[in-house]
Amino acid sequence: MSEVVTKTLAEIYFQQGHLKEAYEIFKKLADEDPSDTEIQMRLYELSERFGSPSLPAGGSRVTPEERISILKGWLANIRKRRGT
Repeated sequence: MSEVVTKTLAEIYFQQGHLKEAYEIFKKLADEDPSDTEIQMRLYELSERFGSPSLPAGGSRVTPEERISILKGWLANIRKRRGT
C-alpha cells in the first residue's frame, strides 16, 4: 500500500501533537508544490519548534522576489485566520 500524503493528514498530525509526522508530510508536499504558502508557513512554524527555522523548502534557490511573495502569502493567511 502506498503512503497517502495530504494537507489534511498533515494538519491532523499537527493538531494531535505528532509534529515529526506532520513535518515529514508537509516537507513532501512542499517538494511537490513549493509555491503553496500554507504549506510553507506550517513548515516554518514546525522548524521553529524544532529549533531550526528555515525559509522555505529549496533554500538558496529561492529568489528574493519569491521570498517576498511567500511572506506576503503567510501574512494574508494570518490575517484570514484572525478575521482582519
